Amino acid sequence: MSNIDPSALSKEKILDAYERISHYLMKTPVHISTTVDSIVGKKVFFKCENFQKTGSFKARGALNAVLSKMCQEKNAKNFAGIVTHSSGNHGTALSWACQTQSIPCTVVVPKDTPFNKIESIKTYGSRLEFCEPNPTSRVEVAGRLSEENKLLLVKPYDDYDVMAGQGTVAVEFLQQIPDLDAILVSVSGGGLISGISVYAKSINPNIKIFAVEPAGKRLGKCLENKKRNLEGKEPTFLNTRAEGIKTEMCGELTFPIISKYIHPDDVFTVTDDQMIEATKFIFKRMKMVIELSAGAAVAALFSDKMKNNYPNLKNIGVILCGGNIDIDNLPW
Repeated sequence: MSNIDPSALSKEKILDAYERISHYLMKTPVHISTTVDSIVGKKVFFKCENFQKTGSFKARGALNAVLSKMCQEKNAKNFAGIVTHSSGNHGTALSWACQTQSIPCTVVVPKDTPFNKIESIKTYGSRLEFCEPNPTSRVEVAGRLSEENKLLLVKPYDDYDVMAGQGTVAVEFLQQIPDLDAILVSVSGGGLISGISVYAKSINPNIKIFAVEPAGKRLGKCLENKKRNLEGKEPTFLNTRAEGIKTEMCGELTFPIISKYIHPDDVFTVTDDQMIEATKFIFKRMKMVIELSAGAAVAALFSDKMKNNYPNLKNIGVILCGGNIDIDNLPW
């Protein structure tokens, strides 16, 4: 496991990112529900990143990366645009971010990406390239396009500028609700939980950051063994309907940060059925549209593990990370 460069992602870098991007973005609201509070026996605060530009927290990291990297003279001179690979939300966010700066953008997406996310990327004028539905193909195609067309590659999570942008979620959340005891964060590649952990722990070292994963990811076991790749095999996508969190392994840069701040016992594993029921609950009772990756964090909140293992926590934050669900093809 690689060592963390403490200067690469810090409270100061995240605050710099917030200063850089905040006037482009919404300060997303925090919603509460007395019904939820009564179910879990705690005060719960939902950070509504489903209301953010492009429908997810990804706009934060994407915009910070674009503004940070393309303001560098060498990048502006040497690159004709930006390329990334994404299962949807990062691609949409980067497309929007590039559009705000009139920078050409290319997005590599797996062939099985939901139609609504493909259409969302197209809305912002990006060029789409399709790849096989596996992590290796995504990376290879994006890398080839970067070299052939002189495009700057912005990775969806394994990038400190992206992580710093995602960390601004915690800047706002702790301004809005300063006395949070814990925050539940859905995890895919790990950019969001890395940024949130670095900032939140710098403000309150005792705050718990809970990682929420789909079944099959085995993040807890990875943390126990301090290995992001337990078997040394090619990465795959998880068999989950929550396409926003289907990446099996955390990133090479994100995993050391997660290892530093997240205890293996603080990983919650949820099934697709649990995500679906939690997502439907938010639709019905809180009248909000969220996607399954956000429903994962809600499912963890409602879990027996939360009830039995953390009875003393009083104020729980839940990141509703996105709302980009295909309403013409709901996953239930």
